[in-house]
Amino acid sequence: MFKKVLIVLLILGVQTSMYSQEKLPTRDQVDPTYKWNLEEIFSSQESWGKEYQSLQKEFSKFATFKNKFTKSGKALYECLDFLTQLQERFSKLYIYASLGHDADLNNLNFQVDYSKIDQLNSAFNSAASFITPEIITINPKTLEKFYKEEPKLLSYKQELNSIIRLKEHTLNASEENILAKLSSVFNIADNAYGVLNDAELPFPVIKDSTGKEIQVSHGRYRSGLFSQNREYRKDIYKATYVPYNQLKQTMATLFNGRVNTRVTLAQIRHYKSALESSLYQDDIPVSVYDNLIKVTNDNLKTLHRWGGIKKKVLNLKDFHPYDTYVSLFPSVERTYSFPEAKEIVLKALQPLGTEYVNQVKYAFAHNWIDVFETRAKRSGAYSNSSGAGPHPFILLNWNNTLDDVFTLIHELGHTMHSYFTEKTQPFQYRNYSTFVAEIASTANENLLFHYLITNAKSKEEKMALIEKFLMNVQVTFFRQARFAEFEEIAHQKAEQGTYLTEPQLTEEFAKLYQKYWGPDMITDYEEGLSWARIHHFFDYNFYVYQYATGIAASSLLVDNIIKEGQPAIDRYLQFLSAGNSDTPINILKKAKVDMTTEEPILSLIQKTNSYLDELESLMQNK
Repeated sequence: MFKKVLIVLLILGVQTSMYSQEKLPTRDQVDPTYKWNLEEIFSSQESWGKEYQSLQKEFSKFATFKNKFTKSGKALYECLDFLTQLQERFSKLYIYASLGHDADLNNLNFQVDYSKIDQLNSAFNSAASFITPEIITINPKTLEKFYKEEPKLLSYKQELNSIIRLKEHTLNASEENILAKLSSVFNIADNAYGVLNDAELPFPVIKDSTGKEIQVSHGRYRSGLFSQNREYRKDIYKATYVPYNQLKQTMATLFNGRVNTRVTLAQIRHYKSALESSLYQDDIPVSVYDNLIKVTNDNLKTLHRWGGIKKKVLNLKDFHPYDTYVSLFPSVERTYSFPEAKEIVLKALQPLGTEYVNQVKYAFAHNWIDVFETRAKRSGAYSNSSGAGPHPFILLNWNNTLDDVFTLIHELGHTMHSYFTEKTQPFQYRNYSTFVAEIASTANENLLFHYLITNAKSKEEKMALIEKFLMNVQVTFFRQARFAEFEEIAHQKAEQGTYLTEPQLTEEFAKLYQKYWGPDMITDYEEGLSWARIHHFFDYNFYVYQYATGIAASSLLVDNIIKEGQPAIDRYLQFLSAGNSDTPINILKKAKVDMTTEEPILSLIQKTNSYLDELESLMQNK
């Protein structure tokens, strides 16, 4: 289809509530100031239903464009304009049903509406499925003639260029139809892994740090690695991998099924590799991916150094993977009310200028954020926007922690990215690629780190904040680069005809872990097996590298803003306003960040080393 209809949620992370549903308030018990007002989108579910039926009737009109819109610039513009109008209407239907569904999972009316959206999306895609194949048949010279005939068509030029680029990788109509019909088959390995990993893993029971028996789960594993009780950390770490060890051959079969599907589809579409196939649609050179891995490998001493500091401060004779998340400064904790967090966020964002900060204030004052955890509300946090108004929406589940403050400013980054894009771009350019999506959010986090560290009231607080920055780099940059390297190795071996057995996968993953963390680390067997626990390897296609490139790009952007002031702010606002009106690489270059070079990655590593210097100095003085 010409454009993806469903809007992708920008999810920071999903965590299960630590509280029982019985203790949580219902939505009607929460002050309206802290809740979405969905009447801004539709006045009622009845009006939503009427629009649903009205839009559904419009799909039949697509037939009037079939085999006709390639004849003239005017006909092509009318077809694309009709498609865009329907996409805008669909997006508003989607955002209303999605937000209502997530706000109260027990609301049966919204449950029904949400399920109907999938049906409508399928019908929409089917009715418009002829558009892309027909566009690809248009000769580029003919297209240039169309632009002169119908100047309005120029507003779709970037979208059309993106489609024409895919011509050499698009099959004939019959072959494309076959692949479309096989799409559900291609997803079998993903779906099977999802069911197995999320619902059917036989996790054991262990004793927690208080001696109470608990059932191990994904959520308890994550929180357990932060525990100050090392025996508990070790126990929950080891126990988490018991079911993965029991099912490791099944996991390897599913992993190979997913990898081989990607490799086969890339070959069918005449790409040089599965990696090129994944990056091609966003016009990301493969060299960007390879550059990330190379520069990271050249600078692994930074992570080795961080690991050495952790081992020393924790006074450990042996350093294991389950020791890498625990805080060195657990006593430095405080709570943050939502009003306090808003004040901190506004101060932290001051370097972005008046226009940006005023818009954040407006979001705070006009119900853009659904703040508090309520009974049957979706967990986690995200920013979601229809692209068609009235504005982006943020979901939070506030628990008064510093992490919540970072989550708030992260999601505001996504929200302001959407806001400025929607303010500036026509609807067809209001989607921005995943490659740039996490830059605006992590830029905000960088500004918050800068503000908090600069204004820390004690050495202990400053050390704890520096540690949080270093942990962020550890998890978002080094860990994701390691995943990206593993993913490329696995696909390359498959392309060479190698079937990766479970022992080979586990050995390769353990080898990379040891290389990244260095000689101080004792890589347990479980860490080698953890390839089986990474959802992204099964559900997504060369996705994780974008976390690492994103944090590197945002770090450099923030450094430039702090150093240069207004000129860098202006470039940043232009970046936020670009949408997908150009390629992601070009959009970033205009903001003076070139991800085809080593500079952004080296800049982040230099900043990390600087904070390591400062942390060591503070600890020595203390």
